[in-house]
Amino acid sequence: MIDQASGKPLRNPLCDLLGCDVPILLAGMGGVSHWELAAAVANAGGYGILGMVRESPALIAAEVTALKAATDRAFAVNVIPSATEPRLLETQIDRCLDLGVPAFSFFWDVMPDVVARVKKAGCLVLHQVGTVEAARMAEDAGADVIIAQGVEAGGHVHGRSPVFALTQAILDAVRVPVVASGGLATGADLAKALSMGAAGIQCGTAFLATDESFAHPYHKARIVEAAGTDTVLTDVFVLNWPKGAAVRVIANSVTESLGGAYLGHDPDALPREAIAWDDDQPRLRFSTDSPLRTTTGDLEAMALYAGTGAGTIGDIVPAAQRIAEIVAGACDALDRKGVA
Repeated sequence: MIDQASGKPLRNPLCDLLGCDVPILLAGMGGVSHWELAAAVANAGGYGILGMVRESPALIAAEVTALKAATDRAFAVNVIPSATEPRLLETQIDRCLDLGVPAFSFFWDVMPDVVARVKKAGCLVLHQVGTVEAARMAEDAGADVIIAQGVEAGGHVHGRSPVFALTQAILDAVRVPVVASGGLATGADLAKALSMGAAGIQCGTAFLATDESFAHPYHKARIVEAAGTDTVLTDVFVLNWPKGAAVRVIANSVTESLGGAYLGHDPDALPREAIAWDDDQPRLRFSTDSPLRTTTGDLEAMALYAGTGAGTIGDIVPAAQRIAEIVAGACDALDRKGVA
């Protein structure tokens, strides 16, 4: 499991496949995982994933170009085929392939034709899923890595199973490497994942609260202040996504107004009211938009994505420091178990 001779104590076959030093993946958070964060994670030995969900081909080109200038490490681009207009998706993938993007990270419904297209071009495919059935579909479609997303995850959550139970079930069902994701932010989490046979972990919230993340400082501060029990799973932040697409967020005035009825909201019944802006682009109450560095307005009422691991995050630090802390904690935990 662990290659001590390399001088990189957590390096394993997943690292060899992806081209990283430690099996810690950056979640491809839309709006947040821009080139600066992806490069910082990659340069610190982790695996950087650009969050380019529904972004224009021009922005993708700018982000990939900036990322390549900031690191020579491997990376992936995250898009969500089933939540993207088909013509935009086609141009997104075209641009990525033209730029020599080496890997894609997909999420939500498995679309075998999309997986096949990028695999034919020689790219690696990581596919995040929320069920065992979806994991099997993704493997059958050609995915090289399955990311098992537990219900503890921040942002959009596809399944409803706890992360380690889902990870174990998927490990039993597929042959490709499996990465655990959802509320994971510490070295103990990584050690537990590796000990059960997972290939690594993917972290979102832990990297959102870093210097390099493109999240607004207000969002970062709310994560530092939050306990895991301060997060709720709701589908009220659903504008721009299909009905029933639940997200995990830090409770705020919007969720508190629901009286505990967090699920079952129809996007067609929700008002379209601008409460914030990114330049001249309005951000609507109940939309999936989270506050970014460029956002102004009523940030408190926006979707403040966070997983249950927020309770373990007590400060905002450089991404490299976050990785170093996770690695040190994992090595200590594995040493105590006699694994390392």
